[in-house]
Amino acid sequence: MRALFHFLCAASLALAVPAAAQIGGASVAVAPRLSFSAEEMALAEAVAGDPVLAEFYGTNGLRRIFTASEKTALRDAMAATFAAAGDHGLPTGRYQIPAKASGLADEIAHARSLSRYLGDLGGGLIDPGSADAQIHRQARRTKVAAAMHQVVAAEDPRDALADLAPQDPAYRDLQKALKAQAQLVVSADLPKAPEAVWRVGMSGPGVIPLRDRLRSIGYDSIASDAAIYDLALSEVVARYQDAVGLRPDGVAGPNTIRRLNAGPGAQQRAILVALERMRWLGEQDLSARMVWVNIPEFTGRIKEGGHEVFRTRVVVGKTDHDMRTPEFSDLMEYVVVNPRWNVPRSITVREYLPRLQANRHAVAHLDVVDGRGNIIPRDRIDFGRYTAANFPYRMRQKPSDDNALGLVKFIFPNQWNIYLHDTPTKHLFANNRRAYSHGCVRVGDPFDLATALLSRQSDDPHGLFHRTLATQNERWLKLEPPVPVHLVYFTAFPDQTGRIRYFDDIYGRDAAVWEKLAQAGLDLNAGKD
Repeated sequence: MRALFHFLCAASLALAVPAAAQIGGASVAVAPRLSFSAEEMALAEAVAGDPVLAEFYGTNGLRRIFTASEKTALRDAMAATFAAAGDHGLPTGRYQIPAKASGLADEIAHARSLSRYLGDLGGGLIDPGSADAQIHRQARRTKVAAAMHQVVAAEDPRDALADLAPQDPAYRDLQKALKAQAQLVVSADLPKAPEAVWRVGMSGPGVIPLRDRLRSIGYDSIASDAAIYDLALSEVVARYQDAVGLRPDGVAGPNTIRRLNAGPGAQQRAILVALERMRWLGEQDLSARMVWVNIPEFTGRIKEGGHEVFRTRVVVGKTDHDMRTPEFSDLMEYVVVNPRWNVPRSITVREYLPRLQANRHAVAHLDVVDGRGNIIPRDRIDFGRYTAANFPYRMRQKPSDDNALGLVKFIFPNQWNIYLHDTPTKHLFANNRRAYSHGCVRVGDPFDLATALLSRQSDDPHGLFHRTLATQNERWLKLEPPVPVHLVYFTAFPDQTGRIRYFDDIYGRDAAVWEKLAQAGLDLNAGKD
């Protein structure tokens, strides 16, 4: 009842506004409406506990909208859009509306499904943090009532609904890939093809199940001998490789055969999760100049207008739970040249304190400092009397070539103390799988990244950076304006050509997100015609 009371108070004030009178050119305030019809009261009571619907109906005069006789086009647009929710990787079962549209229950059913659909489309189907505590994103649903008004008022409500979907080209590429993948699921009844490397002119019994699996999903080729890997089969394999994001070389190697043998839906799941992750970024301007780090790809980029202008290999956090690189977005504010490394407390007490207790001269490249930043001689400290809980000192490394942060770091202040930085361990960038850090992101080409970031504020960014570097002193260069930075986790994402690339789920986060999506009603039928 309290929610209903507050709702009616707010609605009465909203309803009073149109009644304000003009007398002699002056505005005369009108008292809030204090009485409501039985129909208005019933509607208010039905939506009082739903903040979005309360806002929607409270600002439209407590009028029924969806069951009005003149709203046939709106109802038809909603029905068609909800039926195609699978094209967005959303479960159609969440957006059920009655075939008839007459009573209050039908009105509320339409309103609730529209609210739910717009909330899911604009902010995501699930709460990101419910899948993994290191996903620091919020499902944005603050503007759903306004979006509902936009749809209701539109001349073409179906177009209005389409316009409220994410408009980033990557989202549309993922949608196209979802439809294509739905057609690439091989029947579980067919024998798997043995892993091998097949090139034109080779033959063997393993070619036959390879042909059969390709034929079952529409990649057929005619052959006089099904056991021969001929040119026609090579061309079919190349088409399949292109469709699933592999290099279309026409050679049926382990990656191609493994993909063809995969259980139904492996890539569909990756795409469905990627669509959900794109919705979590709904309020971010992805056409802006930004730093984009895709964690499972081990790659960082600068993008401008949606196009890649810089790329570098990166090293991300280890797969240990407390060392994984988190997902979040922020603003990069500084390029720090010749940085000192303030060792995180977790590393100090977990890795260095035991070594200092065994030998006070261990890790000699680090200074021991007090809370004021003063260097404390080690012979004045009895390391044995301290534990991880009460160790009162910090550890710090001076600027140098072998500093753990290298010669430059990139700061976007955040509560997780995550940043991008150079590193002296350059050899790790030669590895394909690069999960070695304690959570921060190590950059393969840090000087080039610094120069690219400074290019908007200096006619000579290369000279500015290297002159600062030559001082050998820590210097903070402020980025003007700050640059958005997104630490993201996509195991399926389009490249510059629109082709979907796939990456390993190194932290198991996609599996956790998929589990939550499935609990919300999503299945692998999404995207199928």
